Amino acid sequence: AAEMLSSPWARFYSNSCCLCCHVRTGTIILGVWYLIINSVVLLILLSALTDPDQYHLTSAELGGDFEFMDDANMCIATAISLLMILICAMATYGAYKQHAAWIIPFFCYQIFDFALNTLVAISVLVYPSTIQDYLRQLPNNFPYKEEIMSVNPTCLVVIILLFISIILAFKGYLISCVWNCYRYINGRNNSDVLVYITTNDTAV
Repeated sequence: AAEMLSSPWARFYSNSCCLCCHVRTGTIILGVWYLIINSVVLLILLSALTDPDQYHLTSAELGGDFEFMDDANMCIATAISLLMILICAMATYGAYKQHAAWIIPFFCYQIFDFALNTLVAISVLVYPSTIQDYLRQLPNNFPYKEEIMSVNPTCLVVIILLFISIILAFKGYLISCVWNCYRYINGRNNSDVLVYITTNDTAV
């Protein structure tokens, strides 16, 4: 009965991912990649905090009635970046040392990120006019602003939805790789425990 219940899920389980590498290797590469990206972001944020005049953009420069990235937002972004570095390091270490529980925070982040991107796609589909409103709020010196606004609104919505769909498909694939890695490590650890118990029972 247990085999019949688990068989539908087995179809979505694979030990290999892109470039025919093992899901464990793929998760390590993905964790290191996210770790590098967030480390670079953290260095930029720390540089901005130590030298605010270099990175602080005023409302006059942006052509709006707001300030971009004030000190409070910079501190929040720095804290988020530190948290992401910790989560990515945990996932990399967990995949390398085969500790399944260490991968869970990174997997939860992936699900959260996927859900946010899905909400963006739904909002674009339900309220297509928000794209034009967002484009109008961009600074006048934003690159290719006039060219983008001159595109047919329907065509622009289709292009954005296609772009988001590609991103969602890629993120979904990465989620499946990390999930398969978690299942592989979890199953391997459980089989090791079972072998150990069986060996001890046989010895007794």
